[in-house]
Amino acid sequence: MTAPLVFITGASSGIGQALAARFYRAGYRLALVARRSAEVEAWVRSQQMEASRVAVHAADVRDIGAITGAGAACIASQGLPDVVIANAGISVGIDTAVAADLEVMRATYETNNLGMAATFQPFVRAMCERGSGRLVGVASVAGIRGLPGHGAYCSSKAAVISYCESLRGECRPHGVQVVTIAPGYIDTPLTRQNRYGMPFLMQPEDFADRALKAIEDGAGFRVIPWQMGVVAKLLRLLPNPLFDALLAGRPRKHRQGE
Repeated sequence: MTAPLVFITGASSGIGQALAARFYRAGYRLALVARRSAEVEAWVRSQQMEASRVAVHAADVRDIGAITGAGAACIASQGLPDVVIANAGISVGIDTAVAADLEVMRATYETNNLGMAATFQPFVRAMCERGSGRLVGVASVAGIRGLPGHGAYCSSKAAVISYCESLRGECRPHGVQVVTIAPGYIDTPLTRQNRYGMPFLMQPEDFADRALKAIEDGAGFRVIPWQMGVVAKLLRLLPNPLFDALLAGRPRKHRQGE
């Protein structure tokens, strides 16, 4: 119980799994949350992780009762975490002209935004009372400017950035740090379906190395890799006509079922 504890959602694959492996190697105890908990448990066994250092919780972050319950269970069984990483997220293209895609947008917001707040909720007051802790929101460089066909994801990640910024100001007086990580393109099942170029594509393990450092440094906002941060800033500075011309003809994100 003396080793630090990290609570990670979306731990069944991709970034979440890479973060779990990296924090474990750094000496942390793990509380891993996923809808597919059996897959996480199988992965933990395959990595030969010590059972005493890992707990797996089954929860869908869209289910507020389930994810807040997982947080309460973590506190009860393992103690109050030192780091909470709200990583669970979905990325699906939408077409606003298609009525069914409005439900895709709802699911995106419920997962990427409400799910993040519900992930943090069980820990905020206790961390503030303790006077320490780090709440980590996984955003995206896609939250910096809107991309055609990607309205639900881009807007949800823009909301993550603003939400975490608000939360950072609320928690700072109590000694709790809020860290926003904005990944660029990471080679995961979420990005392998993309039908457009992905500059500076990173392996999940390399991303996890840099994310751990940013979290332990208490960075307020960090784009990983840094090159994508430069690209995002340049895109943000472009006047709308130039930005629109640059993206003209760019393939759209896959919609659900495509």
